[in-house]
Formats: sequence, C-alpha cells, structure tokens
Amino acid sequence: MKKCLISQARVALAGGLLALAGLCAAPAVQALTISNVEVPTQETVAGQSLVLNGAGMRQRFVFHVYVAALYRPQASQDATAIVNSADTQLLRLTLLRDINSKALTDALNDGLKANNSEADLAAMKDTINHFEAFMKTGGEGASGDRVDIYFQQGKVSVSFKGKALGEVSDPRFSAALLKVWLGDVPAQESLKQALLGKTSTAN
Repeated sequence: MKKCLISQARVALAGGLLALAGLCAAPAVQALTISNVEVPTQETVAGQSLVLNGAGMRQRFVFHVYVAALYRPQASQDATAIVNSADTQLLRLTLLRDINSKALTDALNDGLKANNSEADLAAMKDTINHFEAFMKTGGEGASGDRVDIYFQQGKVSVSFKGKALGEVSDPRFSAALLKVWLGDVPAQESLKQALLGKTSTAN
C-alpha cells in the first residue's frame, strides 16, 4: 500500500512538472506594432539577450516624432532603478518624420536641463560637450531611420541609421540621459508610462 501511494505521488509530481514545462514552452508574446513600426519583443546587445520593457510613441503638438522602445535584461516598472542601473540597456528611437541630428540633440539637451540640476550638468560639462559633438555628425534622418542608444556599465554609445556615432563613459551622464524619458519631468508622461510597461500603445 505504501509503495502504491509513493508511486502515485511520483506520477502526480511528474505530471505537474510536465504541465510546468508546457507553460515554459508557451509561444513568446507577439511583437508590438506602434504607428506602423514593428517593435520586437527581444533584442541582442553584445551577445546579451534583452527583453522589451515597454514601448510608446513620442508626440509633439500634432506631430508623431518617433516610436521609443526600451530593452533590458529583465522587465521593470521602477523608473529610478532603471535610471540608476548598471545593466546593459537599449533605448531605440524609430523616427516617424524627417529630423536632423542637430534638432534631436537640441531636444535631448532640453530634457537634460529639465531633469538635472545646473550643478550636476556643470559637473558633466565635458561629457555633454563630447556627446553633443558626435551626435551632431549624424546628419539628416528620415521616417523609418533608427537611433539606438546603448547603456552599458556607465557607458553611453549611439548609432544612427546603423552607423556608430560615438561613446562617452560617465555613469552620471548615463543616468542623466535616461531621465530625459524616465525622469520627474519626462519628454512625455504617457511615453514614460509606456516605456515602463504600465500602459499599452500598440495598434
């Protein structure tokens, strides 16, 4: 009788493990589509697999400017933790209208000033100047072009239209730049919530 009960318990446990395996093997969530831009649920950076944390659209007045998508090793809804993280992260901006790199750089500067003190910005002056200099070399961007901003161990590197523009190494600047989208005064509050995975803007 005891052997029979043990056998039944093993069968039940095996069945539970098989059911769990089935859940783990469930199909991945389908990619989002935002303003006709396909947003993959995963990206690979330097051999590391990152998952989509959230994505949304940046609007300015009546204009659709870009679709932003944030990728991380693990999804998080904690803006402060993301901003201060040393993990590899990717922020991808897919343009929805023609824009040149100078205009984009100016917009980023506005976001930096809105979310960081004058003292903090002054302390990062050399880093910011270097960042501005290589950003402005990107030239003209058209609808569909991508700006990839990589955050890796305090380093920030940018590629525009698939071409590497440059890199800065300053953990303070890494956090300051992420605040443009995730700070207390983000570029757009609804976009912040979307990047944190708290709202859905798929269509």
